[in-house]
Amino acid sequence: MSCLRNYYSRAYSYTRSLNREITHEVTEVERRARALRVLDIISSKSGGVSNRQNHLGFVQEFLQTDSRRFRDQAISEDFDISRTKNGVSKVLKEVMLENSSSSVNDGWSFDAYGLSSAVSSCGFNRDFRTGFGFHCLALKSGFVSDVYVGSSLVVLYRDSGDLDNAHKVFDEMPERNVVSWTAMISGFAQEWRVDICLKLYSKMRNSTSDPNDYTFTALLSACTGSGALGQGRSVHCQTLQMGFKSYLHISNALISMYCKCGDLKDAFRIFDQFLNKDVVSWNSMIAGYAQHGLATQAIELFEVMMPKSGTKPDAITYLGVLSSCRHAGMVEEGRKYFDLMAERGLKPELNHYSCLIDLLGRFGLLQEALELIENMPMEPNPVIWGSLLFSCRVHGDVWTGIRAAEERLMLEPECAATHVQLANLYASVRYFQEAATVRKRMKDKGLRTNPDHMEFL
Repeated sequence: MSCLRNYYSRAYSYTRSLNREITHEVTEVERRARALRVLDIISSKSGGVSNRQNHLGFVQEFLQTDSRRFRDQAISEDFDISRTKNGVSKVLKEVMLENSSSSVNDGWSFDAYGLSSAVSSCGFNRDFRTGFGFHCLALKSGFVSDVYVGSSLVVLYRDSGDLDNAHKVFDEMPERNVVSWTAMISGFAQEWRVDICLKLYSKMRNSTSDPNDYTFTALLSACTGSGALGQGRSVHCQTLQMGFKSYLHISNALISMYCKCGDLKDAFRIFDQFLNKDVVSWNSMIAGYAQHGLATQAIELFEVMMPKSGTKPDAITYLGVLSSCRHAGMVEEGRKYFDLMAERGLKPELNHYSCLIDLLGRFGLLQEALELIENMPMEPNPVIWGSLLFSCRVHGDVWTGIRAAEERLMLEPECAATHVQLANLYASVRYFQEAATVRKRMKDKGLRTNPDHMEFL
């Protein structure tokens, strides 16, 4: 696989350097030759299929090992498996040696606290497979019923993206604490499943565990992602009733929720009344104005109010301001704030470039946008080329559009919509052979487009 990745990387670098050498004065023959080379490289790419092992399958496989090994083993405090990934891996390696109990060091032992710390360490290091191994160890040793071990496992599975197994561990816990409840709510909040979050919250209120500030932050996050203004207001009332009014991160979550749901008046009321604002507060309000096309208000916050507060803007602040300029078509202001970042010691990131490129493209400054892409300190992503492609279609720049479509397919070779657009662009300049090649390879790959979405890609 590494050889294949290196080949693709070299192929992409070659094509990128080739593209930079081509100007608008190149001959028809050179254009056609370049198109064919790009198509050859695109067709050589194959999508990789993940062979990630199912977590429950891993647990079942592990449980087939000799369970007698874990009897009567109690975890020593001198073996600090919570501090080192190597220590975690060492313990798991010893545990997983099948039918060789003599290989396990009789000197080490474990308790619920040590096992919980080990699972947390795996989650922190994103070493999920090792963490799943400790789940097996918890099952075999009987510590899976411990509230701290169970809570750590819920967090581990949640962070690994396996929400189903997180929920299964949660359901099987005989006792739950605020950590386990909040971890489960925040997991569903990440998927914007606000109804399930609120049901869990209701069950939590009927249990012995009281919600904390992080519980409400997770609930508000779910309302924000799903645009559930009514539920968000209800959660807001709950925070007031339970005395969380002065918590900064809850106020920031409320500002984001009201902005996302379109209630900018209430968002600004919370923002204006809260005295201890941080940069997140400012960013949330600026981004809220940007999302709703209120560029003047966003820029006023940035230019007038923020300097008075003494809060230093960060990269996210500038992203909000650039987004405002993009939505309002303010090209000069967009250039100004993009340059201002560097003047104030902030290096523009991919999202900042994407914003300015989209702004320039929408305004018809396609060559300036292309030059900006070519001079970026990082590789452009498919979103950037897709944005340029859209602008080229709007403004009728066929050749730059072909370039953008080819580049996007280099990064997303399975994108059916881009295949169709490239074929149409080739046909518009009478490159019928290349257009037919694109459509044939699209058919060979079994790629299909959704006609309802074609105009927006």
